[in-house]
Amino acid sequence: MLFVVQIVSKVISILIYAIFVRVILSWFGPKFYPSNNKLVAVLYDVTDPILKPFQRFQFGNAAMRMDFSPIFAILALNVAQWLLWQIF
Repeated sequence: MLFVVQIVSKVISILIYAIFVRVILSWFGPKFYPSNNKLVAVLYDVTDPILKPFQRFQFGNAAMRMDFSPIFAILALNVAQWLLWQIF
């Protein structure tokens, strides 16, 4: 059972890093949009299901909207990882 917990924990860690990379790439403009780069498209395909539930937490007006979904998603993944280790 410990082996399965370790694998799930590693997958959660990889997802956290993927979200972080997605945030960094979002700062660089059109060259790193999913439609222009296949690797970025894969990154978006992996991280979108995790970020979608948290994307309603956006603050500000239409001109300057702040998207806090990566912060909330990383926090939720960290809590899930911690709970996984506490339970097993």
